Amino acid sequence: MNQNASPRLIPFFLALIALTVFTFAAANAQVARQIPSSGQGTFQPQPAGADGVQTIEIDDLGQDADNDDQDTGFINRTLPGGKGGHGSALSGKKAKSNPEINVAFDGLNFRQQRLANNGNQFSVEPPDQGLCAGNGFVVESANDVLNIFDGSGNQLLGVTDLNSFYGDAAAIKRGSPNKFGPSITDPSCIFDAQSQRWFHLVLTLDRINVDATTGLSLSQSLSGRNHLDLAVSNTSNPLGAWTIYSIPVQDDGTEGTPNHNCNPAGTPAGRTHPNACLGDYPHIGADANGIYLTTNEFSFFGPGFNASQIYAISKNALVSLSPSITVFQYDTNATPVFTPDFGPLPGFTVWPAQSPGTDSFATANGGTEYLLSSFAVFTGLDNRLALWELSNTQALNSGSAPALTNSLVNTVAFANPPLVKQPGSQTNDQTKQWPVGQCIENATCNLFLNGIPVGVPETIGRLNANDSRMQQVMFANGKLWSALGTGISTDNGATVHAGIAYFVLIPQGTGASLKGKIVQNGYVALDDASVTYPTTAVTSSGRGVISFTVVGPTQFPSVGYASLDAKIGAGDVHIAQAGSGLQDGFTEYTNIFGGRPRWGDYGAASVDGNSIWFATEFINQSCDLATYEAGFGPNFGSCGGTRASLGNWATRITKVTP
Repeated sequence: MNQNASPRLIPFFLALIALTVFTFAAANAQVARQIPSSGQGTFQPQPAGADGVQTIEIDDLGQDADNDDQDTGFINRTLPGGKGGHGSALSGKKAKSNPEINVAFDGLNFRQQRLANNGNQFSVEPPDQGLCAGNGFVVESANDVLNIFDGSGNQLLGVTDLNSFYGDAAAIKRGSPNKFGPSITDPSCIFDAQSQRWFHLVLTLDRINVDATTGLSLSQSLSGRNHLDLAVSNTSNPLGAWTIYSIPVQDDGTEGTPNHNCNPAGTPAGRTHPNACLGDYPHIGADANGIYLTTNEFSFFGPGFNASQIYAISKNALVSLSPSITVFQYDTNATPVFTPDFGPLPGFTVWPAQSPGTDSFATANGGTEYLLSSFAVFTGLDNRLALWELSNTQALNSGSAPALTNSLVNTVAFANPPLVKQPGSQTNDQTKQWPVGQCIENATCNLFLNGIPVGVPETIGRLNANDSRMQQVMFANGKLWSALGTGISTDNGATVHAGIAYFVLIPQGTGASLKGKIVQNGYVALDDASVTYPTTAVTSSGRGVISFTVVGPTQFPSVGYASLDAKIGAGDVHIAQAGSGLQDGFTEYTNIFGGRPRWGDYGAASVDGNSIWFATEFINQSCDLATYEAGFGPNFGSCGGTRASLGNWATRITKVTP
């Protein structure tokens, strides 16, 4: 759907935006560090643990939260402002068939995540999916597990936990006392067809002392040290050995990091990095010469957002499994985007592009890596993107740094989306099957689940649709392709729900003359449902897909997608797999997690030749309270082996040929 209708309710400041493209470049804006290899890893699945509720079930550090949550180490933070406004579009259509689907199968789910590694895992949501495909393999990763499939969906590995792969202690070893391992989160991966190597990335939060956390709460056991762990496959086969590089990102002046003066908070005795920053929401991209990692940098223990960080690494050094690699770090506070209304703004979720195949890289100017970010998280409603460029990336091969520049690009308007309704959430319909919430409302069940001998009122949760941060970016067919979530109205502003804004642009010029020419942008929107957490993937020939979750008052969380090309924009919405029930996870319930419903944070898509694979969160099960309770025996909460006691998210992996 190419919805280019004029946006409604645009604040006065947006009307003042000049047509001039503003560009800024900063010399010597990068810091170089040497990072040694930290060892080898292989994926080795362990037996699954048993059903039931155990103490402790929730690592509240590994969940998502706003920047208001201080002294906790919450990850995937947003900023407290920037609410309000929406775009306006005509409703799109739902397609009646899915002729493009080649292969589809269920991927990782909450039950597998919770029971992995003999059950030495926390209950974690949302999944935050990574997906990469090539050479007949499909690798899916989620918080905090991974599996590998063949091209037909057959399991080749078995569910393996990420702590074990990265050589860390288990997330939790329950006992007297409980022992906590590092908290691993936000996995992503790419398969680089040029080098025939796989790259897997996570953020790891270290504990004060993994073997002696007696008497410390989970938040108190955090040291503040955190690092990006980048694993590179030793061969083209992801089932073999991988080499791991651990890049410290606490940016407090330790371990060669710059000191960004992040705000501290109350610190228990033994906390080793009280002034640490947090390398939140990491993602990965690549061009012909480099691998690029990005983070959102917040104060770890205190309040405050600094800026997105960009890390550039020689691809050749990684592929050759060098014992030490040079990492160039760029602080976007040093290269801000100049806006005529807000002045200089740092990057937020600066997403690096990846390219399909071996011939789609940007080769001009000594090689170029492009990145995109958005502004609505700062401004509330906006119609601009930031186009970022690392030029002369071939310099990475000789140990030198590319140059970072940026410019503004005008687009359709977008704004942070509202929470999303599920069936029954508007009326708290007690006839629906939402057994965790219903268990909390039942005194006998709540005693078993929470240790609270009274029933407490709860409501069916509404799902989080994220802020308007940039989502997956691709450079293909000479263009940049991406999408993000937005508030959208399809009825002239009477109601606002979650939709998608998409963008296709051609980067032009370089350095001070960098600019982006929009060739297509618009909205994906439905009048009877929301579409959330888009991923974008495009083949070398310029045929693409936007995938997303579809959910609404009459639609359980389902797998959706739409075609995308540079001539007509986005096509009709296809339902690749309908959901089977409600999202019924612990974060949405006030009496477990304070009522902060989570969903997504990101999906993932990967190009494999002329086909596109995507992984999407949905719900593939449902059960009533009696089945959930299972006689309060050892199978409590499993609903016949279809979920675990505190959650029921699932993922669906789909292959289409657009």
